[in-house]
Amino acid sequence: MGQAAAGAEAQRQGEFSCVSEHAEACIHMENEVRHPLPRPLKRSVSSATLNETSQIAMIGVQRSHIESLDYDTPDNDIFKEDWRSKTGSEIVQFVVVKWTMACLIGICTGLVAFAVNISVENISGLKLLSTLTFLESDRYLAAALVLGGGNLLLVLLSVSLCAFVAPEAAGSGIPEVKAYLNGIDAPNILSPKTLFVKVLGSIGAVSGGLYLGKEAPLLHSGACIASFLTQGGSKRFKLTWKWLRILRHDRLRRDLITCGAAAGIAVAFRAPVGGVIFALEEMASWWRSALLWRVLFTTACVTVVRQAANNLCQGDNCGVFGYGGLIVFDMSVVSTNMGLIALVPAMLLGILGGVLGSLFTFLSRKIAKFYSGWHSKHESLGKVLQALFVSIITSIFIFGLPWLATCTPCPSTASCPSSLPSGAYKRFTCASGYYNDLAGLMLSTNDGAIRILFNNNSNNEFQYFSLVLYLVWAFALALITYGLAIPSGLFLPVILVGATYGRLTGKFLKSHMGFENIDEGLFAYMGAASFLGGSMRIAVSLCVILLELTNNLLMLPWTMLILLISKTVGDLFNVGVYDQIVFIKGFPFLEEKPEPYMKHLTAGDVCSCPAATLSAIERVGNIVEVLRMTDHNGFPVLEMTSAPYPTLHGLILRSHLLVLLQKKDLFSQNASSLIGQDLKSCKVDFYKRGSGKGPTIDDIQLTAQEEDMFLDLHPFTNISPYTISEDMSLAKAFSLFRQLGLRHLCVVPKTKGPFPVSGILTRHDFMPEYVLGLFPHLKVSKWRRLRIRISLFKIAGKWWG
Repeated sequence: MGQAAAGAEAQRQGEFSCVSEHAEACIHMENEVRHPLPRPLKRSVSSATLNETSQIAMIGVQRSHIESLDYDTPDNDIFKEDWRSKTGSEIVQFVVVKWTMACLIGICTGLVAFAVNISVENISGLKLLSTLTFLESDRYLAAALVLGGGNLLLVLLSVSLCAFVAPEAAGSGIPEVKAYLNGIDAPNILSPKTLFVKVLGSIGAVSGGLYLGKEAPLLHSGACIASFLTQGGSKRFKLTWKWLRILRHDRLRRDLITCGAAAGIAVAFRAPVGGVIFALEEMASWWRSALLWRVLFTTACVTVVRQAANNLCQGDNCGVFGYGGLIVFDMSVVSTNMGLIALVPAMLLGILGGVLGSLFTFLSRKIAKFYSGWHSKHESLGKVLQALFVSIITSIFIFGLPWLATCTPCPSTASCPSSLPSGAYKRFTCASGYYNDLAGLMLSTNDGAIRILFNNNSNNEFQYFSLVLYLVWAFALALITYGLAIPSGLFLPVILVGATYGRLTGKFLKSHMGFENIDEGLFAYMGAASFLGGSMRIAVSLCVILLELTNNLLMLPWTMLILLISKTVGDLFNVGVYDQIVFIKGFPFLEEKPEPYMKHLTAGDVCSCPAATLSAIERVGNIVEVLRMTDHNGFPVLEMTSAPYPTLHGLILRSHLLVLLQKKDLFSQNASSLIGQDLKSCKVDFYKRGSGKGPTIDDIQLTAQEEDMFLDLHPFTNISPYTISEDMSLAKAFSLFRQLGLRHLCVVPKTKGPFPVSGILTRHDFMPEYVLGLFPHLKVSKWRRLRIRISLFKIAGKWWG
């Protein structure tokens, strides 16, 4: 065994030298060792063969190193012994813990959402009530100071928290949670500090009058709550129950974070079923029936909490508006019987939503890139100044635009004008008996403005000029606000923009096209659905959310039609707004299907160099050297046999090696003494910490004597890692990697040789930046999909003609 270990050491040194050398040396080694491919592709000489692309992503404003999550369960002796030793009662406890955590996630998310809603309700209500009171007494300067000064202070609180405490809390959080559920371990995006700043920051930003919503931040907050509850216990707070350690596995934590994301959407939109489908359609990369039941249970729990809060807030008990901040857009009494002739304007509205949604997505991408560069250049102070500038601009327009509108006589059937913060009939500067329709929209919260636009049986309430002016303002403010260093949601601004041009369309059809039996509020709803589908490219879950939000199932056919048309039209031009944010931040996100050019490549084409390997019985100093000289997270373990070449025994993770190096009682002076070692009494805790912060190689302190000792890796090695042949199609390898949720995929040569492993594929090796960097001739125009679809339309047009 000692000679075998020495032979493996020599083998390992040869392989490790390849990794540490320059990339060109690795190419030379590859060409000598690997079996020649039947159809060699021309590889760019200037491209580095070591995958140095797609390894970092923007987290806040810092570029952070990105790793993957361990969804695969190691098939080694330690884990097998651990599961064999479990009794029936312990298995029942495990099941109870999972369902209990799902329930707690729903309850905590509901309570946090209620606290956010109540805070926003009262702060915004008091600010608007004071502003309207000063306007009633013609004290315009005092009203402007209260509105602008209050907004400025609240936005300053929000942006300061994000700039100096938790930069990861900025934005909606949906791209980050979506990336996490795809297997990307981005640092601090789900930490308790991020949750704290997300909650307080969203309260300040929404109450501060900025053109954004709190719905997407609630989704991120739900995911943070799930991550916090699944930390696996805490020694600081004496939560050391051993069964909490089970929650440290990445696969179970992923499922519970999916529950948290669904709970956030469910409580934000009062849509429990919509939250489940949103998590399925947009967030989760892997889904199964067991997860469906657990997510549904979580949304049921959060719905109970929401209903209890709703009952508590009856009779103006919870805020100035009396709603408790809960979104209520009840359209249950609106008539949807418009006739088949209304299909034509509904379809045109869907096309308009797809075009405007793709334009919004395109412009928001340009602005997001500019903001990202600004934040990186000017750091925290630049974030604060930028947010304050947008707040000042927003306050100026909120207070100034209503001066451009004309006064409208009050309808005889309404309480008009009103001095309350809610309602459309605000007097502003008009005489008694008149109201300012634009002031009703501007001097309301975003929730209140949507209620006004969705209001049914209120035709001819707005003038054309007021709606057009509000539409331009809303579209522009939504663009410049999303991307600031504050917690910000995009759902409500998008709904407002769509509802505005939808109401314009309904007003025009009713006044000039003879559609007497239509309702302007219904067309506002249809416009909101079209812009949501055109900008976010989500169809099924948005359909359910909108139906639950408005409490009118009769609008299902119109909602389905408009969402399908707007999403299809938008897909002709670009991707959805959240997908593009994932791309801008640089997350190595694995799409559901491989790129077409991957069919022309093999797995061996993207392998950079023979992997750094370890022997099954390895010297401790060699393990330390490999860990210090590389940043790899998986290492093939080779077994020396009587055959001339070593064989692949399995794969071991860096995190497991670090744990073994800390447990020095496993070391042995002689390699032969490790044979037949009884490890049943050995307690090795491989469970991952919930925060993702495990020990590093710099934390390991070893003496020279300890480094000369040996360590048996047999019991700790995953003996059944996923392997593929080097001549497998890269597209097929991608599908295997993506569907199984792998972190490492070993590539083995077709013929036996001195290197039993050609390389290891990780998610970074499938990224277009890396693959197309090696083979730039495979690049295609980004407009190819659009040209293909336009050509199909031309063919269909000729056939139809």
